[in-house]
Amino acid sequence: MGEWKHTAGEWHGAADDKGIQTSQDARFYGLSAPMTKAFNSSEKKDLVIQYTVKHEQKIDCGGAYIKLLPGGDNFDAKKFGGDTPYAVMFGPDICGSSNKRTHVILHYDKKDDNLLIKKNVGTEDNQLTHLYTFVLRPDNTFEVFVDNKSVRSGKLDDEFDFLPPKEIKDPDQSKPADWVDEKKIPDPEDKKPEGYDDIPEEIPDPDAEKPDDWDDEDDGEWEPPMIDNPEYKGPWKPKMIDNPDYKGPWVHPMIPNPEYEYDDEMYAVCKDGCTHVGFELWQVKSGTIFDDIIITDNLEEAQKFAEETFFKKKDTEKEMFDEIQKKQREEEEAAMADEMDEEDYLGGDEF
Repeated sequence: MGEWKHTAGEWHGAADDKGIQTSQDARFYGLSAPMTKAFNSSEKKDLVIQYTVKHEQKIDCGGAYIKLLPGGDNFDAKKFGGDTPYAVMFGPDICGSSNKRTHVILHYDKKDDNLLIKKNVGTEDNQLTHLYTFVLRPDNTFEVFVDNKSVRSGKLDDEFDFLPPKEIKDPDQSKPADWVDEKKIPDPEDKKPEGYDDIPEEIPDPDAEKPDDWDDEDDGEWEPPMIDNPEYKGPWKPKMIDNPDYKGPWVHPMIPNPEYEYDDEMYAVCKDGCTHVGFELWQVKSGTIFDDIIITDNLEEAQKFAEETFFKKKDTEKEMFDEIQKKQREEEEAAMADEMDEEDYLGGDEF
């Protein structure tokens, strides 16, 4: 497993405000901690998960998601890993330029499965800190915020496969044998022209001439090269006309799904209580910093916490980052200038 560092990072809003950072390339990472208070869905309150992510390493491939975990006193931190059951998995996952998303995955006891959100939720991949917030409400709705801006919201039954479809195809119905769904038919009045099949696909090139040095005795009888026949139009086909018997595409009749039943408790991912949070990740290139984690039942509390942490630090961090980038550019330009001067010196005139 990869080792974690306790650091504010190379650029930050406050040197003494430290998070945890992945520190070794091409490693799995696993780390968990108990919550100060368990969250139980039976209380029918909002579930709010919020934390910050900073990819200092220009991340190319790796996860940065957090997991909300059940287990209580039986939770074994030493065995925490990819097979450990979780209630929610939320946060960024990036691999390459085309695979960038914020995961929202909810466990559903009735299916004993982890359900992925069906629509893509975007993510940030620059080298600055970003705030990720997930809200799960007891009215079976959810919302995702990035930097306190709502980027996805909706109903759980619309955005996840919690429930079977409300309607299904009627199993007692099938397309009638005499159903006509051919929109066009060959014109029965259209006849193939007489002699059409006698037209050859290729003809001798009328402009070709036998070479002057051609010797029939040595070279054989001269034959002009063949070219495409401009009169040849391919195999004959009758023209197509509208089918007078066309009925349009057959649509399978739908009926109410007898297995459909709305579940008022889709939101209840922590029926037995969620007691821990954890990071269980793979990163090709390390350097991601996690900080300012809060699990609460009040979005306003999470937003206030964000004001006191993320928003308080972000402008100072951006200024420090810009200054570091400027210094790096200047050093690179100076190094290039020195290299060019050395090449000019070595390539000078000799006496």
